[in-house]
Amino acid sequence: MSKFIFGLNISSRNYLKDVLEGPSNNDRRKGKKASLRVQRLTMTSVGEIINALNGFGRFQHYLVALLTLKSISHPFHIFGQLFMVAEEPHYCRTTWFSAVGSNLSEEERLNLTLPRKPDGSLEECFMFTPVERDLDAIVEYGLNATEKCREGWVYPLKREPSLVTQFDLVCDRKDLNSISQSIFILGILVGAMVFSPLSDRFGRRPIILLSMLIQGTVGVAVTFVPNFTAYIALRFIVGASISGSLISGIALGAEWVETTYRPLTLIFSHVGFAAGQMVLAGLAYALRDWRKLQIVGSAPIFALLFYFWVLPESPRWLVTKGKIEEAKKLLQKAAAVNKRSIPPKTFDQLKPEKEAKSGSILDLVRHSHLRKVTFLISTAWFANSFAYYGLSLNVGSFGLDIYLTQLIFGAVEIPARGSIFFVMQWMGRKKCQSSFLLLGGVVCLLVPVIPKDLPVVITALAVVGKFAIAGSFTTSYVYTTELFPTVIRQIGIAVCQMVARVAAVSSPLARLLEKYHPSIPLLIFGGTAIGAGTLCFFLPETQGKELPDYLDDVIGNQNPNETDTNVLENGHVKHNEDNDISVQTKTTRF
Repeated sequence: MSKFIFGLNISSRNYLKDVLEGPSNNDRRKGKKASLRVQRLTMTSVGEIINALNGFGRFQHYLVALLTLKSISHPFHIFGQLFMVAEEPHYCRTTWFSAVGSNLSEEERLNLTLPRKPDGSLEECFMFTPVERDLDAIVEYGLNATEKCREGWVYPLKREPSLVTQFDLVCDRKDLNSISQSIFILGILVGAMVFSPLSDRFGRRPIILLSMLIQGTVGVAVTFVPNFTAYIALRFIVGASISGSLISGIALGAEWVETTYRPLTLIFSHVGFAAGQMVLAGLAYALRDWRKLQIVGSAPIFALLFYFWVLPESPRWLVTKGKIEEAKKLLQKAAAVNKRSIPPKTFDQLKPEKEAKSGSILDLVRHSHLRKVTFLISTAWFANSFAYYGLSLNVGSFGLDIYLTQLIFGAVEIPARGSIFFVMQWMGRKKCQSSFLLLGGVVCLLVPVIPKDLPVVITALAVVGKFAIAGSFTTSYVYTTELFPTVIRQIGIAVCQMVARVAAVSSPLARLLEKYHPSIPLLIFGGTAIGAGTLCFFLPETQGKELPDYLDDVIGNQNPNETDTNVLENGHVKHNEDNDISVQTKTTRF
């Protein structure tokens, strides 16, 4: 010890001596700080134990499989409605005429009661105003005044029931389809606001289980709604539950693995999401009845209720909440599953570095570094969501069959999301995020240049754009998880999710600008992605760094004057402005 002290300069040597031998009466404040820092020399962090028990062993494989399985059901609720609102030929129901011309054929009755378009087809949303005349007078003089449909609509093709035919989503009611989709996405937004703080307060595991239960129960209940208002209300609740399951699952996966394999937990989950899109295409093609499709897409989540017995809690969350014994039991179980032997004294050293206070959204704006990070990463989320939903919700507008396009869109996301792990390892988070956003933006700008009579080329470019945006979206999840500390990680992700949902709600509205020029929406999507991709170059790199747990872990590293900063690196002691000596344990093995 004397040799160690002798190697330091005089001020540091005297300070460390006071720390180890006890503070003087005149320096109790600094002594209190120092005792905390010296305590960190002997403490073991959750990250170190996870690394020691094999940070991506069999236990983590089981966890990733569980998170991937539940994500397969999400695309059905997000994109399933696209296949429930297929275009249906229709015209006004005119039962009033049955009492006048009951002996006429259907074609004759339609000719007398419905106006024609210039191309000779029947008007879909207008009918001749009923009059009190006999049949001969109507045939001789005809009907001229028109009005909107009084008694609903007739669907002559007699197809399987869809949302369009079930709730008459045509003519003036056609916009209800887009409104309901926006309200569903609003539910995802509200879910992020509600479930994220609950996850930080009560844990990742209970929120995932509650969200899955709500998703399955309400998803099946949608099948039996009596009207479209009830349909919209229940879909709102389903959207909120998906958000709770998604956000809590992201944090749980990231907090159970070591730094190198951290992105894999999210990537596999997103691959499951892409696989779910492909399954949706097959289900929608086979089941044209919207009620059957709704049940088949919602009920399988109940098969995953065994998660109640097998899904673990996050040890990081437990430690930050002071639940050390529960964290020890979970880590010991993981070590046993991974067939690793961890000395008991190592677990005895597992203690929270300090009493963790629950974070709040104000922490994201109170500190300059977090303000910058929140703004920049939220911009990336906005651009990702804006372009992603702009492409995904318009699978029927690229000229090819909607079922085939959905299958291709789902298939292309698997390599896009799967390759992100290797790209992030090669380029880092920041360059990967920026590059994929820029590529997606450029492709969106190229699509309007292609002539409309080349649907294959347009679809191919759209697929490339979907590839890039999907890859960027996965990067955003990984990046965001690493940028925010554990105590406010869910809040940070929730803010990004809220921004993304605002973009998702805005995306269909951008399509309304097509009436001014067909290229405007894609130009907006592309320009937004390019702008966000440029801003991402100002974010800090997180590759290879341990997940931060406390605000000091990210704020202190950026501004040593705001908080007590850990400055022991590679075994060398550094000094801050007050000549305090801080110790930071960053080892990845014992």
